[in-house]
Amino acid sequence: MSYLQQKMPEGKVFKDPVHGLVHVKDQIIWDLIATKEFQRLRRIRQLGTTSLTFHGAEHSRFNHSLGVYEIVRQILDVTFAEDTFDEIERATALCAALLHDLGHGPFSHAFEKVFHTDHEEFTQNIITGKSEVRDVLMRAGKDFPFLVASVINKTHANQTLVKLISSQLDADRMDYLLRDAYYTGVSYGKFDLERILRVLRPSPDSNGVIIKESGMHAVEDYLMSRYQMYQQVYFHPVSRSGEVLLWKILDRAKSLYQEGYEFAVTPNEVLPFFCENVTLDEYLALDDSILMFYFSIWQKEDDEILRDLCNRFLTRRLLHYVDYEPSQDQAFYNQMKGLFEKADVDPSYYLVIDYSSDLPYDLYKPGASTGKSPIQLLMRNGELHELSTESPVVESIGGKIRTDVKLYFPLDFVENGRIPLEVAKEMVSLIHKKEMQ
Repeated sequence: MSYLQQKMPEGKVFKDPVHGLVHVKDQIIWDLIATKEFQRLRRIRQLGTTSLTFHGAEHSRFNHSLGVYEIVRQILDVTFAEDTFDEIERATALCAALLHDLGHGPFSHAFEKVFHTDHEEFTQNIITGKSEVRDVLMRAGKDFPFLVASVINKTHANQTLVKLISSQLDADRMDYLLRDAYYTGVSYGKFDLERILRVLRPSPDSNGVIIKESGMHAVEDYLMSRYQMYQQVYFHPVSRSGEVLLWKILDRAKSLYQEGYEFAVTPNEVLPFFCENVTLDEYLALDDSILMFYFSIWQKEDDEILRDLCNRFLTRRLLHYVDYEPSQDQAFYNQMKGLFEKADVDPSYYLVIDYSSDLPYDLYKPGASTGKSPIQLLMRNGELHELSTESPVVESIGGKIRTDVKLYFPLDFVENGRIPLEVAKEMVSLIHKKEMQ
């Protein structure tokens, strides 16, 4: 019996708040979960700084990865016909689903912004490089790690495997919407997953998945859930304020290191990122808990900016914000910048423009071409129709990028006297005028 055919003598289950139970019967999946690289995901938060706003959002990439695996397992073993995929394709899809977030760094997006890392690239490097994960995958054949990585890289010959994990209707999105809604305590991300799984079918051209016409309303609900989660949770301005602080902490520490600053405690695990020359082992050695340790230590550093930023992040003294329209508010920004400089407050760390944007649904019109495959409906007559041509709901949100821009700054500097009174009065007047617009 090949390794891919090996089943557990007795199936294992993980009790899960979203899916009830996550079932593991394949030996290769159980062995992958036990690797140190996968276990590291317990120490990487799924939602980064969102817990500063929604205190329940403490769940990890480990939780989410198991959830994506479980959705794909249900699709392969329950929804699709038994002969849809061969043994190798099935195992490839399950492994890719489980491992798809393996390369996430601590506080993913702010971290990537400063250090120019790519979590998908690191995921592929972990799968094919020197790792316990690769050692497990190699038991299925020397080419198997590269097959799994090709799903992450979206180059696998059978694009249906790719689209199960990365598309406009995929297991990744379905799990994180439900999971993030659960842990943040909101209702926006809830939709009928069971119904979607019942009406999901493999595309006849092996180029993704399609939905039976009868399931259109369940997919509408899913897309609206995604839209609402981005507007109300993922782009929440208070959470973004925490992310701005995180981004500026890392930016300041990197700048100080490059200037030859001597830290009281050498941040050995972070130094390779300051140099932007990171090995795979060095990348995997860093997680949320280690960064939080250094933030705690840096509260006592001699550098006033690093000390203040870390204290703000750890004690939730977040930055104030106003709506900002780049094409109209440049004069406001320049005035604020001048006032900060006059008060001897560095605007590169304390006056920050933050952009967020999302495209709820792409390719909503026939003939549009942006590289994202549309969601196709299987009509009763056997024809495939693009979703928005049948759904006015989807047509209304499709193809329109929602962009939100905020300008962040420490209003408490005005209140606690850090900014001189004369400058503070001018700044308060300027901010008040902007907020009244």
